[in-house]
Order: sequence, then C-alpha cells, then structure tokens
Amino acid sequence: MTGLIFSALTLAAILGSGLMAGLFFAFSTAVMAALARLPAGQGATAMNTINVVIQNPVFLAVFMGTALVCAALAVKAVLGWSQPGSLWLLAGGLFYLVGIFGITVVFNVPLNDALAAVDPASSEGTALWTRYLDEWVFWNHARTVGGIVSLASFWLAGR
Repeated sequence: MTGLIFSALTLAAILGSGLMAGLFFAFSTAVMAALARLPAGQGATAMNTINVVIQNPVFLAVFMGTALVCAALAVKAVLGWSQPGSLWLLAGGLFYLVGIFGITVVFNVPLNDALAAVDPASSEGTALWTRYLDEWVFWNHARTVGGIVSLASFWLAGR
C-alpha cells in the first residue's frame, strides 16, 4: 500500500512539475514577448491583470499542491536514502521547491507586487516595466528549467 501511495505521489509530482514548466515556458516564449511589444503602460496593465487572474483555485492547487507533494517525496528520499531512486526523488523535490516555488516567492512575486504598486502610465511605471521585463523573464526562464529538471528527476526516480 505504501508503495502505491508513493507511486501516486510521484505521478502527481511529474504532472504538477510538467504543468508548471509548461506554463512558465509559454510565458517565456510567447506571452512576455507579446506584452513587451505593447506600449509600456498597456503591457504593464495587461501583466497586472494576468497576475490577478492567475491567482485562482486551479492554479493555486497545482502550484501549492505540487510543492507539498515534492516536500513529502524529498522527505521520503532522505529517510529511505538506500532505496533505489532516492537521489532522483530528492533532486525532483528540490528542483521544484527551490527552482519553482522558491524563485517565485523570492523574485517573481516581489516584482509583480512592485509592478502593481505603480501607475503603469507614469514615467516610474514605464521605467519599472522595462526593468521588470528583463528581471521577471530571467527568473521565469529559471523556473521553466526548474520544472523541466524536476519532472525529469521524478521520472528517473521511477525507472
């Protein structure tokens, strides 16, 4: 029974990591480039709207739920270190927790909060939007990589 539970948790971690990596990949390759082509005030306003809308139950369940699953799998890996796949379970958990959750909390959310706090049409808003595009996208690329590596690690744990 325990093996079945951890297999289900590993599958949930694979799916959650993949969903998050895909979301971040879409932002890195299309959404942010499209917003950057808009006048600064419009791009910033659109991003502020996205940042409000994305905080919905489905997104939060996947984002936070996957973090909880990854934490549980990382603990399992440490406690059962001699078991096959433990290194990959730990790597998958850490890449999600640090590479997605941690980066989001430490870098992307504060940038989102700063963007929401300025008038997008002001000169301050324009200057922040220019900096935001560079910094936010850089950290979003890192989150994308974190999600891909997390997914691959969890897949390797089960091999």
